[in-house]
Amino acid sequence: MFGFGRTSSRNSTPRPGAVTVNGRELPLTIREHAQATRMTLRIEPGGQALKLTIPRGLAGRDIDAFLTRHHGWLMTRLASVPAAGPLVQDKIISIRGVDHRIVMTGKLRGLAEETEIDGVPTLLVSGSPEHVGRRVADHLKRVARRELDALVRHHAATLGKPFKAIAYKDTRSRWGSCTSEGNLSFSWRIAMAPDFVIDYLAAHEVAHLKEMNHGPDFWSTCTRLCPRTKEAKRWLKQNGTRLFAVTF
Repeated sequence: MFGFGRTSSRNSTPRPGAVTVNGRELPLTIREHAQATRMTLRIEPGGQALKLTIPRGLAGRDIDAFLTRHHGWLMTRLASVPAAGPLVQDKIISIRGVDHRIVMTGKLRGLAEETEIDGVPTLLVSGSPEHVGRRVADHLKRVARRELDALVRHHAATLGKPFKAIAYKDTRSRWGSCTSEGNLSFSWRIAMAPDFVIDYLAAHEVAHLKEMNHGPDFWSTCTRLCPRTKEAKRWLKQNGTRLFAVTF
């Protein structure tokens, strides 16, 4: 199913404030841009909201027609994105590309721990049920720091390029960044991705220590550091939204 929620507008036809796709109501942000000559629809990272950029003064009925034409595209793109929901007992969380079943230990304290129960990868989580998301997020942050710290040092040594600091954030617009001062930043959500994707992200940002652009020399350097660069880029394009969709 596909439908619109409404907000008031200075146009005679109200502009939609939400779009219902496959039974999920997604907030719709509409932004006018003076230089825009056409409408551009974007699914926000995590697949929990939509953003529509339009030419200034566009009528609500034109927006409706555009959204109706693109409902098939939205349904297809959002079908693989899970609906947001809390992490609880028996939910699945991916750690370094491996699905782990969340199992509550019943203990009040203690760090989350990866193990196997009856051959099934499992994440043991302590604390009360309402704190599961926070405990799982803390574990992913530790995994990201452990893996990326080592990879960054390795790739920086390979290039002979020093870096200044590494930070970890829950960014939604990019997976990583590198400043001209040598400060690297990563989204700790990458800990849910397979090892070769984590390696690619480290190589990508370290390559910026040498090439502050995305030109041919940059991609050559990135591929030298991480031979699976193309495969990892493709994986992130296909699965990145799914990682952003996890709510903690």
